[in-house]
Order: sequence, then structure tokens, then C-alpha cells
Amino acid sequence: MTTYNETQAMQLPTLGVGQASTSSFSRVIGIDPGASGAIALLVSGVLVSVHDMPTVTVERNKSQKRQVCPAGLSLLMQQLSPHRATVEKVGAMPGQGVSSMFSFGRSVGIIEGVLAAKQIPVTFTTPQAWQKLSGAAKGKDGSRQRVMELFPSQAHLFARVKDDGRADAVLIALMGQA
Repeated sequence: MTTYNETQAMQLPTLGVGQASTSSFSRVIGIDPGASGAIALLVSGVLVSVHDMPTVTVERNKSQKRQVCPAGLSLLMQQLSPHRATVEKVGAMPGQGVSSMFSFGRSVGIIEGVLAAKQIPVTFTTPQAWQKLSGAAKGKDGSRQRVMELFPSQAHLFARVKDDGRADAVLIALMGQA
């Protein structure tokens, strides 16, 4: 059973990185889906904030699992108030187990459901499309390196290997700006 309290839903990891007018016309978010994913907000091309995906820990089959938190994601969308979203179009990958694919699909469904409920227009993009447009080298380090080149004053937000979801979200958001 999934249980979370209001305090957990409010604890959203926020990494503010820039300043731009909140009334600006172009508020685009990029979403790298999944429990280890992230959400980036660009306002007129300025990287304003990066957020790790809001998650909640649930007990499933006598073990603890992290999954996307619908309430936390909804609250984050309310705070960011984007005009539109670009989400990475994902599918099954060879070698992934049935259980992990179901869990990942559930996360994507939560993201799509929250965006629909908030009436945020969504565009989907393949990894190949946003990587090509961004000029990022292949692989997770390629995304991190490219984002650090594009936003050098925020490079510290993408310094760790596990920050690849943040970097992907920024490049996906840039795809939405194009």
C-alpha cells in the first residue's frame, strides 16, 4: 500500500539555478521520466531550476521500492506553472525484467496523468532526437558534459555521475524551446 503524508509530498528537492521573470511567455519543462529522473524549468532559454523527480517509498513484495509520487509531482507542477512540457518518449529496453518495466511504465503513466490533470500541453521526444539537437555525445556522461558546457555557472549541479537525469531533463527542455 502506498502511504505518504502531506509533509512528504511537500519535501521536493529543489536546486534553483537562475533567475528569470516569472511572467515570461516561454516557461518550458523537460522531464526525464522514472524514479531517478528529473524535471528542468527553462524560462526563455534560461535554466531557472532543476528538480529531482519527487518520489515516495512504498513496500512491495516485502521490500522497499521508490516510485514517482503523484502528489509531489502535482505540487511541483503547480509551483513551476509551465506553459508546456517536453517528455522523453520511452519504451521497453531489451534485458529489462517484467517487474522493472511495469514499474517504469507506471511512473510514465503518473507523469502523463499529472500533466493532463494540470492541463499542461505535452510533446514527446525520443532520446535520439533531443541528443542530436543538443549536440550531446552518446551516453550519460555526454549529457552531463553538454549541459555543463551550455550552463557553466551551474556545472556543480551536474558534477556527479548520478546527476545524468538532471542533465537529460535540461536537454529535453531545450528541445521543447526549439
